[in-house]
Amino acid sequence: MRIRKHIQFYGKVQGVGFRYHATYKAKFLGLTGWVRNCTDGTVEMEVQGEPELIDDLLLYLHRQRFVRISRMDEVKIALEEERDFKEVW
Repeated sequence: MRIRKHIQFYGKVQGVGFRYHATYKAKFLGLTGWVRNCTDGTVEMEVQGEPELIDDLLLYLHRQRFVRISRMDEVKIALEEERDFKEVW
């Protein structure tokens, strides 16, 4: 059963390749959604797919060498029709 989550990432998440890694892995896993930097230094993401694949993405992001996620706020939200995962500005 597909789900969609809105996630706010806190910590050292800008200027460390976070969006690149998120986009690369999400596409590899067949997830859809988007990721973007926020003006307050956090990164915001909406991701949609099978829960275990979303968990795989989050684990991958936690394991990146320069990324340091100190906190994540996540909320399940309504599914959307989309075909890809992308960086938005």
